[in-house]
Amino acid sequence: MRGRRALQRARQNAPAHAVAHHRRGIAIRFQRFRAAGAGAFAAFFAVLGPGLLAGLSDDDPAGITTYSVLGADFGYKLLWIIPASTILLVQFHLLAVRIGAVTGLGFVGVLRQRWGRSAGYVGALGLLFANFGTICAEYAGISAAGALVGIPNWVSSPLAAVLMSSLVVYGSFHRVERVLLLISSTLALYIVAGILAAPDWGQVLRHSLVPSLPTSPAGWVVIAATLGTTLAPWGLAFIQSYAVDKKVTLDKLRWERVDVVVGSLLTGVIGLAIAIACAATLHRAGVHISDAGDAAAALEPLAGKFATVLFGAGLLGASLLAAAIVPLATAYSIAEGLGAPASLDLDSRHFQLFYAAFVGLTMAAASVVSLPGLPLIPLIYASQVVNAVMLPLHVIALQLLARDVGVMGTARTGPWGALAGWVSVGLIIACVAALGLSWLRA
Repeated sequence: MRGRRALQRARQNAPAHAVAHHRRGIAIRFQRFRAAGAGAFAAFFAVLGPGLLAGLSDDDPAGITTYSVLGADFGYKLLWIIPASTILLVQFHLLAVRIGAVTGLGFVGVLRQRWGRSAGYVGALGLLFANFGTICAEYAGISAAGALVGIPNWVSSPLAAVLMSSLVVYGSFHRVERVLLLISSTLALYIVAGILAAPDWGQVLRHSLVPSLPTSPAGWVVIAATLGTTLAPWGLAFIQSYAVDKKVTLDKLRWERVDVVVGSLLTGVIGLAIAIACAATLHRAGVHISDAGDAAAALEPLAGKFATVLFGAGLLGASLLAAAIVPLATAYSIAEGLGAPASLDLDSRHFQLFYAAFVGLTMAAASVVSLPGLPLIPLIYASQVVNAVMLPLHVIALQLLARDVGVMGTARTGPWGALAGWVSVGLIIACVAALGLSWLRA
């Protein structure tokens, strides 16, 4: 009886998303799990998810296309941008999770709380603008994977949209997370594909560690696109909101750091494997590609049918994962910007803006991809460049919030952490500026 009354009091004082967790029992299960004296390994699995999903979903169809073009058009020469982007990914994902753990709010929610409703609206609209092209890219990837086995895009895209919407709207937090983590495991197939391509490992090591600047505007575009697809603004927004949704708090942050680092490193390794596979085969043969589907088809005569199957299966898994994650990131941002509850455990039997935004974005993207004759590849590539251009604004906001005593209290970033963050922001701005200068000179 006392426990029930305590739970009722907790519900009355808790925010809407926390009540939703209590309603479906997620918060209770996590509290019992942690209170039972779980060991280090179990504690890690209690917070597993945000870092892995946010990191691996960066290897989406748009990312795979970008990495494939980087390898096919430039060989091993520009591989260094992938490890460099991965370091930045670790740094800013950790920062976003820390802000979420301290404030209990997603990125747009913190903007709204700190700088007012107008800032929340601007943040939500900016992410909506940047993300919709990426969501279309995810469904274009599903269409490309389906086309490899003869399924037309007007079947594969709507079917995937219905499946993803049903999973998110009718599934609980735990169920959605388990399915997404299972899907993410298919990305390991790209590592196998990279090895099967038999690359020159000496060249791979050299160009992964020693930067060499591009000599053409196309080279700067692919560098900016790689940065934008690896360290995407929607990924930063998602990891913060999702960590809040999963109840990651400051005292559990050390285990969440492991999750973030592992997810980010896997993202970089998979991105490198894709670029290496295309550099070792397509670049060597002088084959130019337009998208990830072209890369999968072109690999067969060069690396064997098994490599093609692995590339295609990885493309489907990546597409399905990101087709859930990117609309989720956008739905979190829209709901937070409007001050509405944002959680995977909200009651789906009644209207919820969060679910409505997810379903609306999903169906709109699937419809766009199903249109005949639509130039999808320019849309995909442009969306990654837009991500790179918007990225400086996002990371600058994170830096300001992390140092704000009113937001972070005693948990604010120290002077050395702030210095490292601003150096990274400077590198990102320099990369985007170089892209702009290369266009002006072209």
